[in-house]
Amino acid sequence: MLNRRHLIALTPALLAAPALRAQPAFPNRPIRLLVGFAPGGTTDVAARLLAPRMQAALGQSVVIENRPGAGSNIATEAVVRSPADGHTLLLGTIGGLAVNPTLYGSLPYDPQTDLTAISRVAMILNVLAVPADRPWRSVAEVVTASRADALTFGTSGVGGAGHLAGEQLNAMARLQNTHVPYRGGGALISDFITGKVDMAFTPYSGVRPHAEAGRVRLLGVTTAARSRLAPDVPSIAETPGLAGFDMADWSTLMAPRGVPAPVVEVLNRAVTAALAEAQVVQALAERGIEATPSTPAECAAFIRSETEKWAPVVRASGATPN
Repeated sequence: MLNRRHLIALTPALLAAPALRAQPAFPNRPIRLLVGFAPGGTTDVAARLLAPRMQAALGQSVVIENRPGAGSNIATEAVVRSPADGHTLLLGTIGGLAVNPTLYGSLPYDPQTDLTAISRVAMILNVLAVPADRPWRSVAEVVTASRADALTFGTSGVGGAGHLAGEQLNAMARLQNTHVPYRGGGALISDFITGKVDMAFTPYSGVRPHAEAGRVRLLGVTTAARSRLAPDVPSIAETPGLAGFDMADWSTLMAPRGVPAPVVEVLNRAVTAALAEAQVVQALAERGIEATPSTPAECAAFIRSETEKWAPVVRASGATPN
């Protein structure tokens, strides 16, 4: 028979039992990973390489859902409005998380307070390229030509990494080059290789085959230093007068605000393990993407710093979503 002393000793365990029962194992059903772009782009490719490895680590299916539109705002808002249980995730991008708050002026959510950072995922290498029929063979020559007569630069859309790179070049070199946004990378490349725009800021993976075929020339990578993914291509920052030029495209794994810390930890371990696999690293590299896992805190701090960095560039450009 239990006496009073035994009951007192058991009280903490009895009180804790309901709390333990209230926290079901995670994950307990398939996970949805939303991508704010159509299938086939670099963000979608990264998601599809990541998902099966996370699935193996988590023991549940990770299902990709493409929700293109409004610069990834549609996908982002869908995740923001989802239950904070870790079963709905977003592969966020520089445009959706760091640029759109300034570009759109007003959003129905705040990426920094309405989302939970899980981990950085990848850096996507972008390049400045020109059609083969243009005479320029260096970024310096492009700058000189732009000062004589403003050129056009094509990108995959307003507010994306290519747009930011073009506006940063305008600002640093005091140019007035005109942005020509396309609806996605495929449409851009189609016009670009036939010379309908003077240059393009675009992911390396999409333009590399055309460079190898002699249809375009790669003049510079947009990162601060040369990339091991394209070591023979100089950085734009090597150009006299453009020291400090740095536009690094990126993606991060995000969840709704309020996801419990233990769930964040499980997800972070899964993505970190996936991005450490040699096969994943190699597959990403072949597509011009570098794996960049991080802690949740590092990811959140990175997004804050990128938002602060690009807000004045977006404002100075006068860009609007339409």
